[in-house]
Amino acid sequence: MTYGIEFVPGNVNVKQVVNFCKLAESKDIDFAWITNHYNNRHCYPTLAAIAQATSTLKMGPGIMNSFTDTPAAMASFFCTLNEISDGRAVLGIGPGDLSTLPKLAIAGEKPVARLEEAVVQIRKLCAGEQVNKSGMKFFDYDGAKLTGVNLPDKKKGVPIYIGAQGPKVLELAGKVGDGALINASNPKDFQIAIPIIKKASDAAGKKNFDVGAYTAMSIDQSEKKARNAAKIVAAFIAAGSPEALLTRHGLDLANVAKIKAALGKFDFKSVGELVGDKEIDAFTIAGTPEMVKAKCADLTKAGVTQIIFGSPLGPDMTNSIRLLGKYVV
Repeated sequence: MTYGIEFVPGNVNVKQVVNFCKLAESKDIDFAWITNHYNNRHCYPTLAAIAQATSTLKMGPGIMNSFTDTPAAMASFFCTLNEISDGRAVLGIGPGDLSTLPKLAIAGEKPVARLEEAVVQIRKLCAGEQVNKSGMKFFDYDGAKLTGVNLPDKKKGVPIYIGAQGPKVLELAGKVGDGALINASNPKDFQIAIPIIKKASDAAGKKNFDVGAYTAMSIDQSEKKARNAAKIVAAFIAAGSPEALLTRHGLDLANVAKIKAALGKFDFKSVGELVGDKEIDAFTIAGTPEMVKAKCADLTKAGVTQIIFGSPLGPDMTNSIRLLGKYVV
């Protein structure tokens, strides 16, 4: 089992993220994943700052996409970050946030096929190949080659993690990825996801595929404080989940509709009253160190190989990282 931690450089600034990553490294956390949203601080310079301030922590964007960034740009970025970090870079890439792309006047068409082509071209470029026209639909490069970068070690290549939820992307992750970053905190979701990945990775002859649980984490010595801190995150996840997922977790669809309506009005007081234990337990890991450790153990039993401690972490982020290091890692 390895452990990762996620930071959103929107609610915390770059210097804070760097300091949190230094603390996480001192607590034997293995990976730092930095979210990528156009409206927040950019993950590229944030990751470069983390690389220079740490020595063992692996790091990467969690996650990029091939709509807002091209494969060539991502390949160049990866090689640069890998150089700065002395070989500790990883790359998280996914199909793109279909709720965000329209705001940028981007039609998120054929996201899975586009993602697959992007991964193919990134791997070729980072291997030093000149990529010539081959009939690809989205990125049919014509003589593209990285000439001014240090390429990664050929044996290691580019560790690519696919951000996946739906069955098609989970299958693609097993086919072309080295790992998957799955937005889920509950073993029930991995009981569905892991067999899809395994079937594809077995067919591709892959071993040691890293299944990452990109959890919504909230830990504190006070169970009440930890679970209260998780309510808003649980609300947003519930509001954006398909009916099948809500049913899987036995949630009241009428109550979820009320939560969604309250979020739409920015009525967070009502949201806090509507979100109960069922929503929190379905979509987050929230509670005391003992509770969190037990829930992480359940994920391990379900087949997860990397647990990523994601937002909100808890009512006090510094204290949460310390608690995770002491009781969970």
